[in-house]
Amino acid sequence: MKKFDQHFLMSHEDIKEYVTDYLKLFSSQESLEVYEIGDGNINYVFKVIDTTTQKSVVVKQADVLLRSSGRPLDISRNKIEADILNIQYQLVPEFIPEIFYYDEKMAALTMEDISDFKNLRYELMAGKIFPHFAEEISTFLVETLLSTTDLCWERHEKKQLVKNFTNIDMCDISEDLVFTEPYNNYKNQNVILEENQNFVEEHIYRNEALISQVADLRNNYMNNAQALVHGDLHSGSIFVNQEGMKVIDPEFAFYGPMGYDIGNVIGNLFFPLAKAMFYQEEDSFVEWLTETISNIYDQVTVKLKKGLEEKVSCSLYQSEEFQTRYVKEVMADTLGYAGTEIIRRVIGDSKVKEVSEAPLGEARVKMERALLKLGIECILNRYDITDGKELISRFTLICG
Repeated sequence: MKKFDQHFLMSHEDIKEYVTDYLKLFSSQESLEVYEIGDGNINYVFKVIDTTTQKSVVVKQADVLLRSSGRPLDISRNKIEADILNIQYQLVPEFIPEIFYYDEKMAALTMEDISDFKNLRYELMAGKIFPHFAEEISTFLVETLLSTTDLCWERHEKKQLVKNFTNIDMCDISEDLVFTEPYNNYKNQNVILEENQNFVEEHIYRNEALISQVADLRNNYMNNAQALVHGDLHSGSIFVNQEGMKVIDPEFAFYGPMGYDIGNVIGNLFFPLAKAMFYQEEDSFVEWLTETISNIYDQVTVKLKKGLEEKVSCSLYQSEEFQTRYVKEVMADTLGYAGTEIIRRVIGDSKVKEVSEAPLGEARVKMERALLKLGIECILNRYDITDGKELISRFTLICG
């Protein structure tokens, strides 16, 4: 049996041998260096670079155990990631790293190195501005989501894709972390500031109207096989520079509601906005970020309407009334899932750095309460908020 014919977790030296002797991507090992660049808790990510030519690739390997906790996890998640990246690359190649090879036996994905792009979460935490981001991410969302619905995709092929992207383990994680634990803490894993314990009890745990609506959103997430969604499209999965952006890490991909991806993008942008507002950061950054959030909502709405007009061939779906109702439902889902993302990142155990690393004190307490109020507002009033300006206005009012 050859070395790479059966799965094992590769070391740095194994990675060198893998890309040279097995994949034949490099001619020799002598000038290769390997760095681990992943900061997630699920997979292992390595950058391989030839120090002479500067040629580089990235190898992402899944293990049979979750990296952070040792929980068993199906390694086929990397195949799902490779498959969705290939589909999205065909739709929007400018926004997706190129896939060179997927090795099912080793659960290893070898792809383009995108080191020229930087992690959006860290860039926003540093107060950096990206003027074209709303235009780019709204195009990415509409092109990758609408194109993979059976309004646009051949229906038999779409049904096969639903089977291929049945991502049981990763969806199970989201069903718990996003839609269950933040509302009843049944695993006793929520992490809440002492000053906000009573606030969470009153406004989250005992809020029957909220619980009812989250139940609807959870049910929709689990049963609405609408489009091929990324499934974890937070700002840490988006890499940017002033020339463009790349979207990575779709290991949570499955066929679900379009609004889940759109809502995750919008929801995560409120974290750097809230931090900037409550810790009195640059006015220019706050102005740009509020405009960006508003524009993403509005541009997705407009591009969805245009996409339906241009991409849909079935006469039934060409009905203007149907298309208007379709977009309204997607945007209502968007706000609902933005709300669940905001709430779970504030009180759940999988937080974002904008919250967890914000200095403790009165500003932190107020910021977290404002975010929770926004999350509740987005969920309960998701059919009433109809444009980006109103969304921003409601958050501004919450912040006082």
